[in-house]
Amino acid sequence: MQILYLAIISISLLLFHNTNTIVLVRALTSPSDIAALRAFKASIKPSSIAPWSCLASWNFTTDPCSLPRRTSFICGLTCTPDSKTINQITLDPAGYSGTLTPLISRLTQLTTLDLSDNNFFGSIPSSISSLSNLQTLTLRSNFFSGPIPSSITTLKSLQSLDFSHNYLSGYLQNSMNSLAKLRRLDLSFNNLTGSIPKLPPNLLELAIKANSLSGSLQKQSFEGMNQLEVVELSDNALTGTVESWFFSLPSLQQVNLANNTFTAAQISGPHPDRGGITSRSNLVALDLGFNRIQGYAPANLASFPTLSFLSLRYNALRGTIPLEYGQIKSIRRLFLDGNFLFGKPPPGLVASGTEVTGSLGDNCLQECPTSSQLCSPAQKPISVCKRAYSGRPTSIPVVG
Repeated sequence: MQILYLAIISISLLLFHNTNTIVLVRALTSPSDIAALRAFKASIKPSSIAPWSCLASWNFTTDPCSLPRRTSFICGLTCTPDSKTINQITLDPAGYSGTLTPLISRLTQLTTLDLSDNNFFGSIPSSISSLSNLQTLTLRSNFFSGPIPSSITTLKSLQSLDFSHNYLSGYLQNSMNSLAKLRRLDLSFNNLTGSIPKLPPNLLELAIKANSLSGSLQKQSFEGMNQLEVVELSDNALTGTVESWFFSLPSLQQVNLANNTFTAAQISGPHPDRGGITSRSNLVALDLGFNRIQGYAPANLASFPTLSFLSLRYNALRGTIPLEYGQIKSIRRLFLDGNFLFGKPPPGLVASGTEVTGSLGDNCLQECPTSSQLCSPAQKPISVCKRAYSGRPTSIPVVG
């Protein structure tokens, strides 16, 4: 009987072996997952694995999913409740340097892969598409290069994708809109080119700042995006007109389109729906600064009831500052500097006790009180303002 008992126990044991140690432990993690973990660690330069780091504790002398983890696998991964498979890899920012092995695809139960704030380099393996349960994929702040694999768009469970602060290049996939569960997309600070494709319909946050995107904002790219709250597309090469449909996206709260080459912005303000009920805009912050927008400052911005930050600085706006801007009760920061605006600023902006900060400087304004912080820096020289309005009707005032 005792012999039978020992035989049964021996079946449930797994022999772990390295050059120095032979350890008998209860078999938990699947061999396939263990092999993938070994390959993952082997693809990282040993010299970049600090003694105090999570990866230093991945010594494979014990089962990765065995508990308690006192000396081995103390951090960097978690297992499924049955302790058979790995479901999360979240590395510490320890300066690991290496490539992401294609064998990562064997960890088929992964829901989270986070390698952020390290020194990984090379391409993102296309085999990552095998991680069908992946919900969070974060490779932020590394040195990954090359194109984003087209196979990424097959990750139907993906909810958050962050490849920001890398060296990725190429175009965005036209099939990105197939990521129906994606809520957050951040591809900022890369070398991506081309136009913005049709986007995932259920995004809450879109960030593709500081790339080389070109073309105009197309309505079909944002079709059906009724939950989109944050748009961060600054520091690209986007052109054309920002049309009124964009500002009518129902959930929009924060928009940053600064440092592009837009030439116009059509803003119509909240409008009645089919039932005759006026929709309430949730727009809080809008930055259109450092573009090439011409014409007049759009007065309809005053109809956005929650707008607290507005920047139209360093464009080519002319005419007067709309009186309505002095009546926006929610506004707290206003930047109209670096244009060719003339006339007197609205009293509501420069009156003593105002809570509005920002700048109306570097324009062609008259009687902008020096006691107001908004009137700094100084206005443009008279000669510059006269040249800007040359050839215009004589009814338009000239600073003098």
